[in-house]
Amino acid sequence: MVTRLRRYRQIADVLAKYGFDILVEEVFPGIGRLRGAPKPAEERRSVYERIRLALEELGPTYIKFGQIMSTRRELLPPELIEELQRLQDQVAPLPFVEILPEIRKYCPNLEECFDIIEADPVAAASLSQVHRAVLRDGRVVALKVQRPGIVDLIETDLLILQSLARRVESLFPDLQVYNLPGMVDEFSVQIRRELDFSQDGMNAERLRRNMRDIPCVRVPRIHWEISGPCLLAMDYVEGVRIDDVAAIRAFGLFPEEIADLGFQAYVQQIFVDGFFHGDPHPGNLLVTGRGEIAFLDYGIVGVLRPERKRVFVDLLLAMTRTDVAGVVSALRRLDVHIDPADLDAVKDDLYLVLLDYREMRLEQVNFAVAIRGLTDTLRRYHIRVPPALMLMMKVIVMVMDVGTRLDPTFNFDQRIRPYLTGIAAQQRLSPETMANAVRSLAGAAEGLLAIPANVNETLKTLSEGTVTIELEDTDLGKIVGVIDRTSDKIIVGLVVAAIVVGSSLVLRVADLPVPGYVTTLAALGYVFAVLVGFYAVYNVLRHGRALRR
Repeated sequence: MVTRLRRYRQIADVLAKYGFDILVEEVFPGIGRLRGAPKPAEERRSVYERIRLALEELGPTYIKFGQIMSTRRELLPPELIEELQRLQDQVAPLPFVEILPEIRKYCPNLEECFDIIEADPVAAASLSQVHRAVLRDGRVVALKVQRPGIVDLIETDLLILQSLARRVESLFPDLQVYNLPGMVDEFSVQIRRELDFSQDGMNAERLRRNMRDIPCVRVPRIHWEISGPCLLAMDYVEGVRIDDVAAIRAFGLFPEEIADLGFQAYVQQIFVDGFFHGDPHPGNLLVTGRGEIAFLDYGIVGVLRPERKRVFVDLLLAMTRTDVAGVVSALRRLDVHIDPADLDAVKDDLYLVLLDYREMRLEQVNFAVAIRGLTDTLRRYHIRVPPALMLMMKVIVMVMDVGTRLDPTFNFDQRIRPYLTGIAAQQRLSPETMANAVRSLAGAAEGLLAIPANVNETLKTLSEGTVTIELEDTDLGKIVGVIDRTSDKIIVGLVVAAIVVGSSLVLRVADLPVPGYVTTLAALGYVFAVLVGFYAVYNVLRHGRALRR
């Protein structure tokens, strides 16, 4: 309890420091003395920049929360998204003596496992830090070690975040459209997964298997014998950040080829495998001296089930073709709810977005324009979409950004369209599609085969007793009226049919001595039947037009 109160005080102090005094007074009543007004330097910063700085100062839970929220382009303003994407998860490393006990949990006798573990980390983040080590057999590994006590801190912060979300939503009803408690719940699931390094390792193994057929794409192998929930040992990769064009050229490599390789890898991950690396910022993608792209950090991954994958392909194809109806149809298949009152306005806005994208000069075409326009439209009408869709769009935008840094002529639209068209054609004939078709046919056949049994059961019920049909009084008059009109039409039809049959018989036997007036009556009967028939057709057409109006 004391820890939570102390943490509440820290959060209140940080928020006050960056100028969010009003929020502190509303959300933290009775917390006590605050730091007061923001410093002059903070007053000159934008509100979104101050949000980012506050999150960084609040520590790992809030940094991670901001990073994950940076994928929710359909909910948050673009300026805030831009700031959240700048969140730096770099902190001062812990002394090696504090980290060593975590390593000993998985390898009690260090001398039996390692020749050496370097005390100075090669990287340090809020959840973990990475140390280079050499195994007894000479293999070089990277040890990702979880910071001691970080789980307790994050669990405390999650409880506070959930409480804050509910309180903020009750104090500011206009924010209910964002479903803050739901956002915190989604985040809680995500960060707890990131705290389990075993899950990271399994993600890496799956990604490694999926990428094995693409040359020059590397995912480090996990050494499970010295890995667990708080320690992950993997092959050590030497390389440079993927956005370091000068260093890539110094290797004697062509950045344009690296851009194409990264593009192919992500197309395979997203649209073929349905399992993709979800945090492709340049620090997590290294280029080796051999021209390989190495994927690092597997805490955030995207998962697309086969049926969702097909819809995402259809969505992107519709966007490249300026097909607004196709975009809306794909969103609906993703269970995205668009208020019927807003539907026409949403379609108009989407059409303008796609039209602007299509009419840009070829050298300026950037698919990110269409994606950002789509997410801006969703945000404007407070339309919530599945997190997997927003993560996929975020990844695509980040891949495009890196691609254009490596190759200024990189045109995502021209490259992706043939892939999407081919993938869509393959999906129509895929085993999953054929299996769905077989299941549908089997269901239809089952229904047809069940008809005789259902009819027999109904007839048996009718023969054994009485069937009660309940009708509401308000509908009874309508039913009686329909029956009356129907019976009138039946009677008219029978009379016309009788006249036609009778006239035909008279004319058929006209070679017998029949008075002339009888033949005349038969002919008049034909004329009368034709006129009644025309009148009936006219009434039917008039009734149809009335129904359509």
